[in-house]
Amino acid sequence: MFEIIIWGGAALSLAGLAGLMWCILHVMKARKAGLSDDELRTTVQGVLPWNLASLFLSVIGLMMVILGISLG
Repeated sequence: MFEIIIWGGAALSLAGLAGLMWCILHVMKARKAGLSDDELRTTVQGVLPWNLASLFLSVIGLMMVILGISLG
């Protein structure tokens, strides 16, 4: 039972990590494109909710891993 929680949490953490990497790559691509300050700011503001959601997903996954290890 607790193995499911551990592996599910690991999967959530990896999904969150993949989302964070996508955010980083998206902003790096926008910076290299030579956009103006306003366009870059708009891009970063568009990526920010995805960044926070990915971070939240990763944290929830790590909490599930810790919970599964401590209870199992």
